[in-house]
Amino acid sequence: MIVLVTGGSGSGKSTWAEKLIASLPEERRVYIATMQVYDEESVRRVERHRAQRADKGFITVECEKDLAAADVPAGSTVLLEDLVNLMANEMFDGGDVGRIVPALEMLAEKCRHLVMVTNDVFSDGITYAESTQEYLRQLAQINHQAAELADCVVEVVYSIPVCVKGELPCV
Repeated sequence: MIVLVTGGSGSGKSTWAEKLIASLPEERRVYIATMQVYDEESVRRVERHRAQRADKGFITVECEKDLAAADVPAGSTVLLEDLVNLMANEMFDGGDVGRIVPALEMLAEKCRHLVMVTNDVFSDGITYAESTQEYLRQLAQINHQAAELADCVVEVVYSIPVCVKGELPCV
């Protein structure tokens, strides 16, 4: 099963994705963390996410970029948190945006279950600098391709999962 989970900032999408993983038969659970820790706010965010999943049996794999190189055992149940950070790291920190989708496809083939988290950053109506506009265009493409790859796409709104594609998994 491949699921793409999206929603706005603070919508509950990460919590819902973790609940989905926890509802699956307990196997090797891998949490792929893509966030670069660069300030106090990101330190607090990482600590909050670690506390949320503390007793859920996850092995954490830090992977800020080059997803294909992540050490994920075959047959694992994987939570990829998140495409937004991965995209930013590849685009703005010397990576290669073109390797994201092939890595997602490879990961999907390798995993028993893959849950990918992304973020709806497209509806604020603000006109950004050209580099940010390019980031948003490329992220939209990545999200589109991830949605095509997924069996199910879920938007989390106020902690409520809304199925956009496929059937909503039972959590």
